[in-house]
Amino acid sequence: MTLSLPALVAVAVLGLLGIGVAGLLITRNLIKVVVGIQVMTKGGMLAMVLAGHLSGRVQTGAALALTVIVADTIVSVVALAFAVQVRRRFGTLDLQALSTLRR
Repeated sequence: MTLSLPALVAVAVLGLLGIGVAGLLITRNLIKVVVGIQVMTKGGMLAMVLAGHLSGRVQTGAALALTVIVADTIVSVVALAFAVQVRRRFGTLDLQALSTLRR
């Protein structure tokens, strides 16, 4: 049994989303959370390209994917800069330890 290309891409989308959600639920490290969000975003971007392909508007799907890449890069750079500052200020990247901090 062989899978068609759209079915294979749909499996990849679900796999990426599942890996990203699992990464968010399992880890407590701030940088690993950012990586989990990145993986989920890549799954969503792949889904947009697949939807564009299935609807016959490949250029629209590609344009949306490019927009997601740009926005995702900006968000990840800001989040990682935030993680560096948190590590410098508090000495930890553990989200559970950071959530108990009071000023």
